[in-house]
Amino acid sequence: MGTYDELRNRLIDAASDVELKRLIAGLKTKVAIRVGERVILIEIEDPDLRVTEDNAENSADILIGASEATWAEVIQTPPPATFHSFTAFQLANANFAIEGAPIDIARARPALERLFEKTVRADTMASPGVERDLSLVTGKYKSVNVAGELHEIYFEESGQGTPILFLHTAGADGRQFLAQLSDVSLTKSHRLIAVDLPFHGRSMPPLSWDGAPYKLTAEKYLNWCIAILEQLIGERAIVAGGSMGAAMAMVLAAERPSLLKGIIAIEPPFQSKGRRNPYQHNANVHGSLHNASYVRGLMSPMSPEASRRRASWIYSQGAPGIYPGDLAFYSDEFNGAVTAPKIDGKRTPTVLLSGDYDYSATPADGAKLAELIPGSFHLTMPGLGHFPMCEHPDYFRTYFTRALQFIQESSR
Repeated sequence: MGTYDELRNRLIDAASDVELKRLIAGLKTKVAIRVGERVILIEIEDPDLRVTEDNAENSADILIGASEATWAEVIQTPPPATFHSFTAFQLANANFAIEGAPIDIARARPALERLFEKTVRADTMASPGVERDLSLVTGKYKSVNVAGELHEIYFEESGQGTPILFLHTAGADGRQFLAQLSDVSLTKSHRLIAVDLPFHGRSMPPLSWDGAPYKLTAEKYLNWCIAILEQLIGERAIVAGGSMGAAMAMVLAAERPSLLKGIIAIEPPFQSKGRRNPYQHNANVHGSLHNASYVRGLMSPMSPEASRRRASWIYSQGAPGIYPGDLAFYSDEFNGAVTAPKIDGKRTPTVLLSGDYDYSATPADGAKLAELIPGSFHLTMPGLGHFPMCEHPDYFRTYFTRALQFIQESSR
C-alpha cells in the first residue's frame, strides 16, 4: 500500500476515536492534508469528523502539506522525532508547510494533535515494573516568607533521607512527580518533596496580588526557591527540575550552590525559543484545550498513552495566563550560554537528562550545556519526550537512579 493510501486509512480509523468527541466541541473547520500532489480532506463539524478524498484544497481553512517521502516518515513505526505530532510538524520540522489563519490553527490544535497521535504507530517501550504506593505521599501547606511577602506553598512529600526537591515544568504543578514520590524504593533513602510554585496547582496567589498579568522572572523564581530550600526543606538538597525547573536548577547551581547537594536537570534547555504562542492565553481560544494539546505534542509516541493523557491533563487545569507567564522566564530570559559557565560541576554535581523526542530542549541542547559545565554528566534518553517523569515514569526511573548514583559518588 502506498503512503497516501496508508495515511488516509489511518486518518479514517483515527476519526472514530472517542477522545476526539471531547476535543471538537463547537468546532467547525476543514483541513487539507496534501501528500505530494494529492489531498486528503478532513471536515470537522461538531459532533462529526469526516475524512474524504478531495483535491479542492482551496476550500480548506487549514493546509498541512508535505512530500510523499516526508509522510512516509510519519507512518514509520515508530516515526522519527519531529515527525510524530502535529505541533512538532508546525514548530520543529521544516519539511511541513502549514497554512491557515493562526486563530483557526489554534482552535483546531486539540483535534489535530489527537488525530495525528492516533495516526502514528509506536510500541510502548518495555520497562521493569516499579513498586509504588501513593499512600506514602502526604500533602501539606507551608507559609514561606519571600522578601516580606507571604506565600502559602502547597507541597507533597514522602520518605526519609537525602532531600530531593522536585520543580515542575512551566504551567504545571507538583503532580508531575507523583510517580517518583510514590516509588517505594526511593522513599527508603530519600526525602522526596514536590512543590506547587505560587500561582500553580494548589498554591494560591499571595493575598497581595492585585490581579495584574502574571510574569515569572529569574529573580522572582530564584527567590521562591531559596525560600523553599531554607524555610521548607531546611537543609542542603538535590534539586531535580523539569524543563523550566531544569533551567532553575541550573540557576541555583550557578547562584546558590551552598544550598545544594547536586542538581538533576530533566530536559534542560540551552535557550528554548519558540515556545510562546499568542493563543496560550487568549479570549478567543479555549486555553485549557489548547495548552494541553500544545504540550501533548512534546511527548514521545513510545510512552504509554494513558500516562501521556494524564501529563497533558495537568495543563488543562492551569489558571489563565500562568503558562505563558512562566515562559517569560523559560523561553525569553533563560540562556544556558550565560548560566552554565557559572556552575562549578566539582562543587555541585550536575546531571543533564535529555529525551530524544523533545524538540523544546533537545539532546543537542543538553550536550552543549555539558560542554560548558566541566565534570557534569549528560545522558540522552532514547524514546522519551519532554515530560519523562510522568509520561513514562517506569522507563525514566533507570535514568533518574543513575543520576542519583552519580551525585552520590561525586559527593564522596
